[in-house]
Amino acid sequence: MCRGPVVLALLLCSLCGCQGCARPPGSLPPTAAIPAPQPLSTPLGAGGPQFPSGAPVATSAPVVRPGNEAWRPASAPRNWQYIVLHHTATETGSVDSIHAAHQQKKDKNGNPWLGIGYHFVIGNGRGMPDGAVEPTFRWRTQIQGAHAGSSNRDYNEVGIGVCLVGNFEDSPPTPAQVESCHVLVQTLRREYQIAETQIVPHNEIRTSGTACPGKLFPLSTVASDSPVTLLGVDAQGVPVSSFTATLGRTLR
Repeated sequence: MCRGPVVLALLLCSLCGCQGCARPPGSLPPTAAIPAPQPLSTPLGAGGPQFPSGAPVATSAPVVRPGNEAWRPASAPRNWQYIVLHHTATETGSVDSIHAAHQQKKDKNGNPWLGIGYHFVIGNGRGMPDGAVEPTFRWRTQIQGAHAGSSNRDYNEVGIGVCLVGNFEDSPPTPAQVESCHVLVQTLRREYQIAETQIVPHNEIRTSGTACPGKLFPLSTVASDSPVTLLGVDAQGVPVSSFTATLGRTLR
């Protein structure tokens, strides 16, 4: 499936047909035990980490300001190595709708999925705010994804699944989606030292083949290391960057 001036909230995508998210029958926790997808409750903006010389990260200087980084998960981070980009291949969608759809899926062994397979979803204004970015329970609890469908399990195990709502075979993502995706990708790259070559579209890794994230997905723009404002807030708790959203409020 896929590879982003205005407000950001944090979301992911649907219909990817992947594996790696299931547990054996009897070990699946009740639905109530799975944290429901929710937007962040604190502002997003900047606050860039320091990396050792020679690290395989973007070289252009981003706009970085000190402050809290509310986008960070509370759980200890995994050793993330990839960012896998998807689209939902639908005109509408949200974390809730994707989560519900993925709960109906089963892996090749017949085991049910835990729920939404992505770590982040970015809305298009039809189901969730345009440009809104929402983390799922997989990101908040730092567990593997279920989005790659690749023979290389690393794309699920240590690959961050980012899904944009829309069908980019038919039309491109909205400007707000592109900018939000760019900011999210660059923040994740710098935080986890992910090289640009490890930002991959779903169609390059899926074993059975897929058009995802669509021929109109602007991969080069999203993966570009051009200067960007990173997610976070300044010392006063004010968002460093805001993006257009339909809610008319800052999604934190």
